Amino acid sequence: MKDCKMQGISSGVSLLILRFFLAWEFLEAGLEKWNGQNWFTEIQDRFPFPFNLIPADINWHVAMGSELIFPFLLIFGVLTRFSALSLTILISVAWYSIHADSGYNVCDNGYKLPLIYVVTLLILITQGAGKLSLDTLIKKVYPTKKLVEIPLTIYSISNSRRFK
Repeated sequence: MKDCKMQGISSGVSLLILRFFLAWEFLEAGLEKWNGQNWFTEIQDRFPFPFNLIPADINWHVAMGSELIFPFLLIFGVLTRFSALSLTILISVAWYSIHADSGYNVCDNGYKLPLIYVVTLLILITQGAGKLSLDTLIKKVYPTKKLVEIPLTIYSISNSRRFK
Protein backbone atom coordinates (compact mmCIF):
# COMPACT_ATOMS: atom_id res chain seq x y z
CA MET A 1 0.00 0.00 0.00
CA LYS A 2 2.82 2.39 0.90
CA ASP A 3 4.64 1.73 -2.42
CA CYS A 4 1.45 2.39 -4.36
CA LYS A 5 0.93 5.71 -2.56
CA MET A 6 4.55 6.75 -3.17
CA GLN A 7 4.20 5.85 -6.85
CA GLY A 8 1.11 8.05 -7.10
CA ILE A 9 2.93 10.95 -5.45
CA SER A 10 6.03 10.59 -7.63
CA SER A 11 3.83 10.34 -10.74
CA GLY A 12 1.98 13.49 -9.68
CA VAL A 13 5.24 15.36 -9.10
CA SER A 14 6.62 14.19 -12.45
CA LEU A 15 3.51 15.35 -14.30
CA LEU A 16 3.59 18.67 -12.42
CA ILE A 17 7.21 19.24 -13.51
CA LEU A 18 6.29 18.31 -17.07
CA ARG A 19 3.34 20.73 -17.00
CA PHE A 20 5.59 23.53 -15.70
CA PHE A 21 8.23 22.83 -18.37
CA LEU A 22 5.69 22.92 -21.20
CA ALA A 23 3.92 25.95 -19.75
CA TRP A 24 7.22 27.86 -19.60
CA GLU A 25 8.13 26.99 -23.18
CA PHE A 26 4.77 27.92 -24.68
CA LEU A 27 4.30 31.00 -22.48
CA GLU A 28 7.70 32.27 -23.58
CA ALA A 29 6.69 31.84 -27.24
CA GLY A 30 3.39 33.63 -26.58
CA LEU A 31 5.15 36.56 -24.93
CA GLU A 32 7.52 36.82 -27.90
CA LYS A 33 4.50 37.05 -30.20
CA TRP A 34 2.85 39.57 -27.86
CA ASN A 35 5.91 41.83 -28.00
CA GLY A 36 6.84 41.13 -31.62
CA GLN A 37 5.71 41.70 -35.17
CA ASN A 38 3.33 39.42 -37.08
CA TRP A 39 5.57 37.30 -39.32
CA PHE A 40 2.78 34.86 -40.21
CA THR A 41 2.04 36.93 -43.34
CA GLU A 42 5.41 35.78 -44.72
CA ILE A 43 4.61 32.06 -44.27
CA GLN A 44 0.82 32.02 -44.68
CA ASP A 45 1.06 30.03 -47.93
CA ARG A 46 2.95 27.25 -46.09
CA PHE A 47 0.21 26.69 -43.49
CA PRO A 48 -1.68 23.39 -43.84
CA PHE A 49 -5.36 23.32 -44.68
CA PRO A 50 -7.58 24.80 -43.18
CA PHE A 51 -5.21 27.24 -41.50
CA ASN A 52 -4.03 28.56 -44.87
CA LEU A 53 -7.59 29.81 -45.49
CA ILE A 54 -7.66 31.88 -42.29
CA PRO A 55 -6.16 35.39 -42.51
CA ALA A 56 -2.63 35.67 -41.12
CA ASP A 57 -3.67 38.22 -38.48
CA ILE A 58 -6.28 35.86 -37.06
CA ASN A 59 -3.82 32.94 -37.10
CA TRP A 60 -1.29 35.16 -35.31
CA HIS A 61 -3.73 36.14 -32.58
CA VAL A 62 -5.08 32.61 -32.12
CA ALA A 63 -1.53 31.24 -31.83
CA MET A 64 -0.52 34.01 -29.43
CA GLY A 65 -3.67 33.59 -27.34
CA SER A 66 -3.18 29.82 -27.20
CA GLU A 67 0.42 30.26 -26.09
CA LEU A 68 -0.64 32.72 -23.38
CA ILE A 69 -3.79 31.01 -22.03
CA PHE A 70 -3.14 27.26 -22.25
CA PRO A 71 0.15 27.42 -20.28
CA PHE A 72 -1.73 28.82 -17.28
CA LEU A 73 -4.26 26.02 -17.55
CA LEU A 74 -1.35 23.55 -17.61
CA ILE A 75 0.26 25.14 -14.55
CA PHE A 76 -2.91 24.80 -12.48
CA GLY A 77 -3.89 21.50 -14.05
CA VAL A 78 -7.26 22.67 -15.35
CA LEU A 79 -8.59 21.21 -18.61
CA THR A 80 -5.14 19.69 -19.02
CA ARG A 81 -5.96 17.20 -21.76
CA PHE A 82 -7.80 19.84 -23.80
CA SER A 83 -4.93 22.33 -23.33
CA ALA A 84 -2.31 19.75 -24.29
CA LEU A 85 -4.29 18.70 -27.36
CA SER A 86 -4.73 22.34 -28.43
CA LEU A 87 -1.00 23.02 -28.01
CA THR A 88 -0.24 19.82 -29.95
CA ILE A 89 -2.30 21.11 -32.87
CA LEU A 90 -0.52 24.47 -32.61
CA ILE A 91 2.96 22.95 -32.61
CA SER A 92 2.01 20.55 -35.41
CA VAL A 93 1.08 23.50 -37.62
CA ALA A 94 4.38 25.15 -36.72
CA TRP A 95 6.23 21.92 -37.46
CA TYR A 96 4.59 21.62 -40.88
CA SER A 97 4.92 25.31 -41.78
CA ILE A 98 8.35 26.20 -40.45
CA HIS A 99 10.44 23.27 -39.28
CA ALA A 100 9.67 20.35 -41.62
CA ASP A 101 11.96 21.45 -44.46
CA SER A 102 14.87 22.34 -42.17
CA GLY A 103 15.85 18.82 -41.13
CA TYR A 104 16.18 17.42 -37.62
CA ASN A 105 18.88 19.67 -36.11
CA VAL A 106 17.75 22.38 -33.69
CA CYS A 107 20.58 24.68 -34.80
CA ASP A 108 19.14 24.68 -38.34
CA ASN A 109 15.62 25.47 -37.00
CA GLY A 110 14.77 21.82 -37.61
CA TYR A 111 11.95 19.77 -36.21
CA LYS A 112 13.73 18.22 -33.21
CA LEU A 113 12.31 20.67 -30.66
CA PRO A 114 8.72 20.55 -31.98
CA LEU A 115 8.98 16.75 -31.91
CA ILE A 116 10.04 16.86 -28.26
CA TYR A 117 7.07 19.13 -27.49
CA VAL A 118 4.63 16.81 -29.26
CA VAL A 119 5.95 13.75 -27.41
CA THR A 120 5.74 15.49 -24.01
CA LEU A 121 2.28 16.87 -24.78
CA LEU A 122 1.14 13.34 -25.69
CA ILE A 123 2.03 12.28 -22.15
CA LEU A 124 -0.36 14.89 -20.76
CA ILE A 125 -3.05 13.98 -23.28
CA THR A 126 -2.91 10.32 -22.29
CA GLN A 127 -2.12 10.63 -18.56
CA GLY A 128 -3.87 13.87 -17.65
CA ALA A 129 -2.57 16.36 -15.12
CA GLY A 130 -1.87 13.91 -12.31
CA LYS A 131 -2.73 14.09 -8.62
CA LEU A 132 -1.29 17.57 -8.08
CA SER A 133 -3.86 19.43 -10.16
CA LEU A 134 -7.18 21.20 -10.00
CA ASP A 135 -8.55 18.57 -12.40
CA THR A 136 -8.05 15.96 -9.67
CA LEU A 137 -9.49 18.23 -6.98
CA ILE A 138 -12.59 18.88 -9.11
CA LYS A 139 -13.04 15.12 -9.62
CA LYS A 140 -12.88 14.61 -5.84
CA VAL A 141 -15.38 17.36 -5.08
CA TYR A 142 -17.75 16.42 -7.92
CA PRO A 143 -17.05 12.71 -8.50
CA THR A 144 -20.11 11.98 -10.66
CA LYS A 145 -20.31 15.30 -12.47
CA LYS A 146 -18.78 16.11 -15.81
CA LEU A 147 -16.72 19.28 -15.93
CA VAL A 148 -19.37 20.99 -18.06
CA GLU A 149 -22.05 20.25 -15.43
CA ILE A 150 -20.12 21.81 -12.54
CA PRO A 151 -20.89 25.50 -13.31
CA LEU A 152 -24.58 24.59 -13.71
CA THR A 153 -24.54 22.84 -10.32
CA ILE A 154 -22.90 25.84 -8.64
CA TYR A 155 -25.42 28.18 -10.31
CA SER A 156 -28.41 26.11 -9.19
CA ILE A 157 -27.09 25.91 -5.61
CA SER A 158 -26.60 29.69 -5.45
CA ASN A 159 -30.07 30.34 -6.88
CA SER A 160 -31.78 27.92 -4.45
CA ARG A 161 -30.13 29.72 -1.51
CA ARG A 162 -31.20 33.13 -2.82
CA PHE A 163 -34.89 32.29 -2.89
CA LYS A 164 -35.13 30.81 0.63
